Amino acid sequence: MATASNTAQPNVTVCPRYHHAVELIGRKWTGAILSSMQMGRTRFTEIAAMVPGLSDRLLSERLKELESEGIVTRIVTPDTPVKIEYRLTDKGEALEGVTAAISEWAENWVALVPICDEDDAAIAATISS
Repeated sequence: MATASNTAQPNVTVCPRYHHAVELIGRKWTGAILSSMQMGRTRFTEIAAMVPGLSDRLLSERLKELESEGIVTRIVTPDTPVKIEYRLTDKGEALEGVTAAISEWAENWVALVPICDEDDAAIAATISS
C-alpha cells in the first residue's frame, strides 16, 4: 500500500515571477518604505523619518531598486534648491492590497518584539553577567 511519503511527486517549481516578486518586496526595509509611501510620504527625509534605523545609503539603494522595477518614480523639480520627490506608480499602488494583507496577518500572528539596538544588547549582557 502506497503512503503519502513514498508516492511519486511531480517536479513542481516555484513560479519565477512569484519568486522575483517575493524577493523584491521582501528585501529588508522595502516593505516599510512602501508602507510609508502609501501613507503619502514622498520626500527622502519624510520616508527616512518614518522608518527608524534605516540608513540614508540603504534607503537610496532601495528607492533605486523600486524605481528600476517601475514601482516608484523619481520626480525632480528644478527649483532652488532642487526638490526631489518619490511617488508610487500604478504598479506600486497596486501593492497596497498586498501590504494591507501582510499588515493584517502581522497584527494577528506576529508577537511584538522589543526594539533592541546594540547599546541595549550590551547593557543587557553586562547586567546578566
